[in-house]
Amino acid sequence: MVKRNPADEKKRVQAILRRLRKAYPDAQCALNHRSAFELLVATILSAQCTDATVNKVTPALFAHCPTPAALAAAPRADVEALVRSTGFFRNKARNIQGAAHVLVEEFGGEVPQGMDDLLSLPGVARKTANVVRGVCFGLADGVVVDTHVRRISQRLGLTKQEDPVKIEQDLMTVLPKTRWIAFSHEVIWHGRRICDARKPLCEQCSLFDLCPSGTKLLKARR
Repeated sequence: MVKRNPADEKKRVQAILRRLRKAYPDAQCALNHRSAFELLVATILSAQCTDATVNKVTPALFAHCPTPAALAAAPRADVEALVRSTGFFRNKARNIQGAAHVLVEEFGGEVPQGMDDLLSLPGVARKTANVVRGVCFGLADGVVVDTHVRRISQRLGLTKQEDPVKIEQDLMTVLPKTRWIAFSHEVIWHGRRICDARKPLCEQCSLFDLCPSGTKLLKARR
């Protein structure tokens, strides 16, 4: 992690959090869902795929397989066809059906709240588990680290790490636990609207003066 005077760094992080909250007061999960089951499946499908694409796929998928039992029992070919456009569709179909099967057999058809229970499901790693626990149950075990959170946390100097698990550990250290869930939603919105991977709109960024990368990124664009 970038080393700074602890008191100054704490103030900087607090300022970042205040501005993010002010800029994105309505930030929430971008994956459309009506239940923990639907969010679980949608998050598994979102790996290496945009949320927009997943949101186009899931209405038909959940119309065909509205419950864990229905998804577990569906012909694999049908599920693969329904999720094909999300990429890696064979692996994803296997994972979501495997997860549905475990939900039926071990959890009474309900999505469990426990982190270890969620991690026991096929296709579920910490990111997916954190999404489901945070969005559906309001429980924070960590910080969701997707491509936006990774990129922006690095640009803001909140981490030097590349591995998502290590980035999450850094963020859990510098962010108050009460902000772990909201921070990810706000940063993802910021990444989609302002801090683009290739063409960040630094001139419009409310975090510019708090961002160690801002001046460098702005010069690179000119």
